[in-house]
Order: sequence, then C-alpha cells, then structure tokens
Amino acid sequence: MLSSLFKPAPRATPTEYGAKIRSGDALLIDIRESDEWTGGVAETAALLPISELRAPSAAWRDFLAKAGQREVLLYCASGTRSAMAVRHLLSQGVRALNAGGLADWAAAGWPIVKPK
Repeated sequence: MLSSLFKPAPRATPTEYGAKIRSGDALLIDIRESDEWTGGVAETAALLPISELRAPSAAWRDFLAKAGQREVLLYCASGTRSAMAVRHLLSQGVRALNAGGLADWAAAGWPIVKPK
C-alpha cells in the first residue's frame, strides 16, 4: 500500500489532451483550494478542491458520476497534489491522469480565465 504512494501517477499534457477536453471526451479539473482560484483557472476546468476528495463532497460525487468512463485530468499549482489525487482516484476505479500545474497549461497557450 505504501509503495503506491510513491508510484508515479500517469501524466497528461495540454498538447496530448487539449482536443479531447474541448470535445468533452476528457474532463479537466482544477484541484487547488478555492483561495488559489482567484488568480485564474484553466478554461473549461471544473473547480473541485482536493481537500474535499478524501471525504467526497456532493460536488465530487456528482462530478465523477457524470464523468462516467471519460478520463479526468487533474491539475494543481505544481503537479504534486494532482499526482496524489490521481493515485487516489485510480484506486477508486476512476480513469484519472495528472495534468501537472496551471503554469503548464498557461505555457501551452491554454486560456486562463477568472473563475465565475
């Protein structure tokens, strides 16, 4: 069990998954905490804080139920928290990938917007 904590999480990049996200075949999730969203989020990203993942909130449960079998890509500030969250979701049978940090998406030209 401990070894799974240190196992690398599968990765996804904006280049590889941008078209899938835009078409709705994959879903992007910003797992940073709500106070981190004020500086901007990746366009189309669902906003679901990692703090609510382990004891799943209704928002996480509803989102994952609607996601069905689609891949979910999680990003945070640097990719560290998203890697932990991906490993957790994989253990729950969710098709999840670590999408790194918000800066990776911005550097790839993905629009960064102010959250609503």
